[in-house]
Amino acid sequence: MTPAARAQAAIELLDAIVAAARDAGPAADTIIARYFRTRRYAGSKDRRAVRELVFRAIRRAGERPGSGRAALLGLAGDAPELGELFDGSPHGPAPIAKGEAGAEPGIAPEWLLSRLDPAVAPGELPALLGRAPLDLRVNRLKGTRPEALLALADAVPTPQSPIGLRLADGFQVERTPAWGSGLVEVQDEGSQLICLACEARPEDLVVDLCAGAGGKTLALAAEMANRGRIVACDADRTRLARIEPRLTRAGIANVDARLLDPGRERDILSDLTGRADLVLVDAPCSGTGTWRRNPETRWRITPRRLAGLVKLQAHLLDVAAELVRPGGHLVYAVCSLLAEEGRDQAAALTRRSSLVPAPLLIPAGRSAGPGRLLSPARDGTDGFFVARWQCPC
Repeated sequence: MTPAARAQAAIELLDAIVAAARDAGPAADTIIARYFRTRRYAGSKDRRAVRELVFRAIRRAGERPGSGRAALLGLAGDAPELGELFDGSPHGPAPIAKGEAGAEPGIAPEWLLSRLDPAVAPGELPALLGRAPLDLRVNRLKGTRPEALLALADAVPTPQSPIGLRLADGFQVERTPAWGSGLVEVQDEGSQLICLACEARPEDLVVDLCAGAGGKTLALAAEMANRGRIVACDADRTRLARIEPRLTRAGIANVDARLLDPGRERDILSDLTGRADLVLVDAPCSGTGTWRRNPETRWRITPRRLAGLVKLQAHLLDVAAELVRPGGHLVYAVCSLLAEEGRDQAAALTRRSSLVPAPLLIPAGRSAGPGRLLSPARDGTDGFFVARWQCPC
């Protein structure tokens, strides 16, 4: 592909990503993978170059642009050599029209920035769009961190998690024997710290209420030494199905997957009411803490969507509270830096339930009301809010 053709491909991809953000469609990575699957003529260098252009344009535009062309034109305003590719050549972008403007730069829409937790300082905002490293969790059922470091010569220990490794973004870990054997699993250091703070013990009954594809479920199972029982739940059948091959590779046998029907969670989980030693609610959220990895999510969230997420989070917390046995614990986590999804949500649960805030053993973050807030700038992790409660005996 010529440089101009790469620019045109980036515009086409950005058009699809803008549309998906507006209509709650697929993630940018998924769109890019599908695009190149049908364009075999694009070599590996072409794919890397186009992908780099796309994500540079996404990171630059805080508001959702009107089109992919506007997004790339905005980037060209900072990089004159890119603007020269809008020359009308075959397979390249049409020339820039007089007065044609590109997308404005920014971190995120102002209405969204105004809702960030007060613990997030203005100087931290650029780090929300930095490049995230590749963090791995060592599966203690398969080996130790020193053994994993020997297996992955380019890795270094994570600074805060005792079971984490860090590699440069783009490292192909899935091609390594360490990943194939189940010794390591991809997981951000912040997620690892949350799982460790759950303090799950062997023989516990644990409910992972929003398990998704099972990242935290696997971490909890390893901390429980493959004993006890974990009930991994989710309302998304496709996501939940992904957990089975991961369990097999990790050597885990103490997990039961359970599909939830939204609105009927209490009926489906009635056999667990008042019995769980630990309930983890890693709730659906705005994803404001993951902009380093998924910067296009800034274009997806709207006040209406956020309100729906906040309502869902409160509902899931109420369901979870009923599952905890006397003396048991509830842990709530969201990959969000918004006050209404974090500290406000936790404070509201404390007010309306009999649960009592409990100590949270996380060697990172800062106080955020009843919980703690981790952020990319301060902690080098994805952004997370996490809080913990105990059910009175």
